[in-house]
Amino acid sequence: MLSKNQLGFLYMFMSICAFSLMDIIVKWSVDYPIGQVLFFRGFFGIIFYFFIIPKERLHNFYQTKRPGLHLLRCTSGLIALVSIFIALRELPLATVVSISFAAPIFTTIFSIFLLSEKVGIFRWLAVIIGFIGILIITEPGLSELNIYYIFPIIFCLGLSYVAITIRQLSSTEPVWLISFYFSLSIMILSFFTIPHGWVMPSFNHLILLSFVGIFGGVANLWLSQSYKYSEVSLVTPLKYLALVFAIIFGYLIWDEIPTIKTLFGAFLVIISTLIIFRREIYKKKVITPEPLND
Repeated sequence: MLSKNQLGFLYMFMSICAFSLMDIIVKWSVDYPIGQVLFFRGFFGIIFYFFIIPKERLHNFYQTKRPGLHLLRCTSGLIALVSIFIALRELPLATVVSISFAAPIFTTIFSIFLLSEKVGIFRWLAVIIGFIGILIITEPGLSELNIYYIFPIIFCLGLSYVAITIRQLSSTEPVWLISFYFSLSIMILSFFTIPHGWVMPSFNHLILLSFVGIFGGVANLWLSQSYKYSEVSLVTPLKYLALVFAIIFGYLIWDEIPTIKTLFGAFLVIISTLIIFRREIYKKKVITPEPLND
C-alpha cells in the first residue's frame, strides 16, 4: 500500500502527464477551429464528470446556492482556456508552459485586492522575480511585435482569478460540481462558433480530439486528489516536469528548441512561484497549529 504522500505524488504526476498530452493535442489541432476543439474539451469533460457524481445527487446534481460565483469562475476560466489554446497554436510549447507557471504570481496580487490578504516582503520579492522572468521570456516576441505572447499572460490572469473563485466556492460546493459547470460553459461557448465553420474530422482525428476533454477532465480530478492526499509544498515542485515534457515533445514533434532566454526566464518564474508556495505553507503552519498524529 502507498502512503498518503506517495499517493499525492502519483496523482500529481498523472495530472501533469494528462495536461501535457492535452496541450500536445491542442497544438496539433491547428486544422480545426478553436471553437470546435473547445466543444470536445467541454462535451467529453461533462461525460467524464457524470461518472463521479454521487448517486444521491444524480437527481439534483446541478443545484447550487452560488450561481453568481459559478458564473464568474466560468467566465474567467473560459478567458484563460481560449487564451492558452491560441498560445499553444502560435508559440513554441516550452515558451507557453514557461509563462503559464506565472499564474501563482498573479494570484498573489489578486488576493490582496479581492481577499484582503496581507502580502509580506518575501512574496513581493517573488512577484518581482517572476515578472522579470516573464519579461525575459517575452522580450523577443514583444520586440518583434508578436501579439501572441500576450495570450499566455492573459491565461495566467484568468487562471489566477479562477483560483480565487474556486477558493471561495470550495467552502460550500463539491469539486465535481465546480468542474461540471465549467465544462458545460465551454460547450455552450463552442456552439456560438459553429457559423464560423467547423470541419468534419476523420475517425482517427475524432478520437484524438475527444481526448482533449478526457485528458482535461481526469487531469483536474487527479490534481484535486493530489492536494487531498499530500501537502501542497511536497507535490507542487512536480508541476515543473511539464516544462521538461514541453521541451521534449516540442523538439520531437515540431523541432522546437527553447532559447537560453526562455530557459533562464522560466527558471526565474519557477523560483518565484516556489517562494510563494513555501510562504503560503509557512503562513498556514504559523496561523493553524499542526494537529497531533494519532
